[in-house]
Amino acid sequence: MSSPVEIPFKNVVLLDRFSGTPVYLQIARQMINAIQRGLLTKGVKLPGTRSLAETLEVHRKTVVAAYDELDAQGWIEMLPNKGTFVTKKSPVSDASPLEFNANDLVSYPKQTGFAFDRSMLLDRPVSVSKVDLEFTDGLPDVRLAPMDKLAKTYSSVLKRNNNRKYLSYSHVEGNAFFREKLAGYLNNTRGLHVSKENIITTRGIQMGIYLASMLLIKKGDNVVVGNLSYYVANMIFQQAGANILSVPVDDQGISVEAIRQLCESTRIRMLYITPHHHYPTTVTLSAERRVELLNLSVRYGFIILEDDHDYDFHYNSSPVLPLASADSAGMVVYVGSFCKALAPGLRSGYIVAPENLITELGKFRRIIDRQGDLMMEQALGELLDEGEIQRHIKKAQKVYHQRRDQLSELLANHLSEFLSFKSPPGGLAIWTEWRRDINLMRVSKACLKHNLHLPQTLLFQTGQLSAMRLGFGNMDTGELSESIHILQKVLETDGS
Repeated sequence: MSSPVEIPFKNVVLLDRFSGTPVYLQIARQMINAIQRGLLTKGVKLPGTRSLAETLEVHRKTVVAAYDELDAQGWIEMLPNKGTFVTKKSPVSDASPLEFNANDLVSYPKQTGFAFDRSMLLDRPVSVSKVDLEFTDGLPDVRLAPMDKLAKTYSSVLKRNNNRKYLSYSHVEGNAFFREKLAGYLNNTRGLHVSKENIITTRGIQMGIYLASMLLIKKGDNVVVGNLSYYVANMIFQQAGANILSVPVDDQGISVEAIRQLCESTRIRMLYITPHHHYPTTVTLSAERRVELLNLSVRYGFIILEDDHDYDFHYNSSPVLPLASADSAGMVVYVGSFCKALAPGLRSGYIVAPENLITELGKFRRIIDRQGDLMMEQALGELLDEGEIQRHIKKAQKVYHQRRDQLSELLANHLSEFLSFKSPPGGLAIWTEWRRDINLMRVSKACLKHNLHLPQTLLFQTGQLSAMRLGFGNMDTGELSESIHILQKVLETDGS
């Protein structure tokens, strides 16, 4: 049996005097860890409180409190006239003090002790930079978000006497009031004809795509996307077991003729589109092609998963209504969010579909997110009811319109020898096509040295394509100007 002399308590218990955790709890927890790891085994006699206090250089009462905590939790037993011993809860096998590493007790394992499958499919290049300037793929400016209004409304909801219904379990489809107001908003702005029963809330568009894919796609199903397409959606479809089939995208949007030809030879389960501003090229699907796609979906029986990407921001004319507004056969599943309209961190999204699908989606959603944030949804519903979100979008649209025009002018005046582009009719990004001899990854790395971040997800460079998606929404006019001048400097010196 091990004796107290053999145990290196000075190394077993490592105290942090600046920690917010009381010293006696630090002692107790680390001794429990030593018991669990096998260093302090069943029946080991522990030092007396005075002796251990001298070893750890703490007050004896601190050790007494630590022992009391260990005793209360059942890790030790105190026997009158005999001493304090580890109980039978400890592992049977001994751990050698010579091989013992004290850091094991205050650190978490870096790797699992078991094997598991790793997915290269779900690898997503995420680069976080601390520089001041960054082009995104089309994120909004969170500085414009009506946070004061939202905070005031959210605080009001929290303080009400009837807020218990938002703090308990409720509709798995989401806050009923929010869904009712959201239905009215979508009917007014997108020409839909839905009620709250046609809506389930999500944590953004990606969750909506995920839920729809898990329910509607089986292994081996064919999903058609544009070439190019939203890489996150592609990852989700492949994770669900789908085969990805890509069709061309031109200045009128995704090719209907290519989809028709596919349908004649292959069974298609789903078509994924971002028709208002195709991701990443920003082109708008023409009204004629929208009608043709709806007819094809009815004829060949494929689902249209319509992503409401950047619908709220259009500058040249009224937006073309979504396919869901003309869907009379129940073939369209419409996903959208307020993440672009307000801020990406406010994960408020939705799926619009016939009631029977919403009911089934609720079962899937319950597994990963019981009902969403009912309190926040109530606040957002009230902002919709008061017209505050609508007013914010109208004001933000003017700001983004100005920023689109400025970035277009900067690109034309300073980078025309390196790239070509068309100013998009809406959205928060410009698609730029570059000279083939320019290495975009090298440009990105060089820009980073000059305080400008160009994430890898913006770069599209293959043997047939050299392009970059430049989001302007997150930067004001001064930041846009500075960013383009950095890009110009890099291209003229060490970036190509």
